[in-house]
Amino acid sequence: MRSAWIQATCLALLASLLLACQQAPQPERRQLFALGTLVDLTAYPGQADHVAAFDAAEAALLEEDARWRAWPNALKQAADLATLNQSLAAGECVTLSEAMEDGVRKARELAVRSGQRFNPAIGRLVEAWQFHRDERPPAPPPDPASLQALLAELPNMNDLEQTPAGCWRSNNPALWLDMGAFAKGLAVDRAADALQTSGIDNSIVNAGGDLVVLGSAAGRPWRVGIRETRGDGVLAVIESQGREAIFTSGDYERAFEWEAARYHHILDPATGMPATGTHSVTVIHADAAVADAAATAIFIAGPDAWLNTARQLDVHQVLRVDASGDIEMTAAMATRVTLATDSMAAITVVD
Repeated sequence: MRSAWIQATCLALLASLLLACQQAPQPERRQLFALGTLVDLTAYPGQADHVAAFDAAEAALLEEDARWRAWPNALKQAADLATLNQSLAAGECVTLSEAMEDGVRKARELAVRSGQRFNPAIGRLVEAWQFHRDERPPAPPPDPASLQALLAELPNMNDLEQTPAGCWRSNNPALWLDMGAFAKGLAVDRAADALQTSGIDNSIVNAGGDLVVLGSAAGRPWRVGIRETRGDGVLAVIESQGREAIFTSGDYERAFEWEAARYHHILDPATGMPATGTHSVTVIHADAAVADAAATAIFIAGPDAWLNTARQLDVHQVLRVDASGDIEMTAAMATRVTLATDSMAAITVVD
């Protein structure tokens, strides 16, 4: 777990890049581990009881963590989604809680709109690559024959349906839900809701660099850094505008090398392999779950289909770093981004 904590800490520090340079009042902070990453809660004093607000936000994060974990954790603790997966694989028809049903419906809608590039049904593929673990052990990638067998029966979210009786079932026994590219957005939004309900209107909920910003930083916009795709520097800075989610999918986040080849965790359902053609995608959206899913789908879409995928998901603010390190972004994003002064990337703005 140590390297995951170190990586999450670096991302958290990057996302709140310029806070340390600001003068008093100093923000209140809390850190916890949830959703497979380090989560930072930051709020300025003088709003409400930040301790009680942080308690409420932490409870929301941990509840979502328990709800959407696709596999039992190291302590073999059950999770709602893991239990659902086992029941669906056994051919059972399952009645969901309201929260789970709302999440499943939303994930299925986003999957369809993304052309199944965002496909939470591919948990077995994720497991074959061993990216379902918090720390992937040293091991080779799946062999081609195994991947072809998985692809031959690879499910998508259309294989999950609700019956007239109201329960949910799958007609594909290979379906195993992994909400890793969606549940973090749900959880961060819920934590932000808890802060606002508790009277904290100026804060950040930062889950390993994916975050929701609320209000302002002592009267100034929050300034959020976008990490370089190769290195620990800053590619660009975004100034916040009220409440919004800023999410990034990058090939540097979880990766391993085997026999001089590098493999990352963002898997293309069409090939069963890590998606190619993109280093990172950053999305700004009012809904964190949409931002989470869209960043993954747009990454997988690659150089030819990323813009159309963003449009299908009704996402207008996108920055994409391609495989050569050059930058493409939408016109709406271009008005929000200040690139690092030493950036040598070629920049293309598209409508």
